[in-house]
Amino acid sequence: MNEFALAETLDAAVRDVRAIPRLTDKAALDVEAAYRVQRAAIGLREGRGEALAGVKMGFTSRAKMVQMGVHDVIWGLLTDAMLVESAVDVDGLIHPRIEPEIAYLIGRPVRSAADVDAAVAGVAVGFEVLDSRYEDFSFTLPDVVADNASAAGYGVGAWHDPRYVSNVGMLMEIDGRAVQAGSSAAILGDPMRSLRAAARLAGAAGITLEPGWVVLAGAATAAVPLPKGAHVRVTASGLGSVEVTT
Repeated sequence: MNEFALAETLDAAVRDVRAIPRLTDKAALDVEAAYRVQRAAIGLREGRGEALAGVKMGFTSRAKMVQMGVHDVIWGLLTDAMLVESAVDVDGLIHPRIEPEIAYLIGRPVRSAADVDAAVAGVAVGFEVLDSRYEDFSFTLPDVVADNASAAGYGVGAWHDPRYVSNVGMLMEIDGRAVQAGSSAAILGDPMRSLRAAARLAGAAGITLEPGWVVLAGAATAAVPLPKGAHVRVTASGLGSVEVTT
């Protein structure tokens, strides 16, 4: 299958809420080609009227890098249709999971990592909804890259003036019960490092981080399954909280 056909396969899996075999089970796919598949799949969404809204980072913990045998983060693209205002329809997802995030708001165009520190207009606590399109949530590195780094949705709390959040405590609760606790330091030791990586990788791909875009710097803890009929709250010290229901 060519790269566009692979993108169409992934896009259909999203729209049909249907798990598919890994692309690499039948196609020779390296990471560079996988990013082309990712961009093609996002292009299909843009063709249906969605607009780019930001970047999400993945593999931002050293443990995950070691597990996947990589030495750099991966990244995916966010669209405006992925923004979760108050509720997530988990019936529209295959393997719904959620994780706590630190989010950055871009205030001016960013074309390189050198631009990004001064371009931050705000920081917030957030969450990302993940949903691998592969059977059994099983994938290789090229598979997950092609699948837009498992991105499905995201939400953010109130924006705060730019500040250092290199080691803030974070808590995720489901129905009032703590399910994950950690620190933003789990995100490459400092979420700003992940933000700079986002600018570096986007710039290398010819993508400008635009004013109003959101960068999800990465998860402070492991993701957990997102059940139906749940209330989730993510709290970060000094940043307040963000909530979502399913």
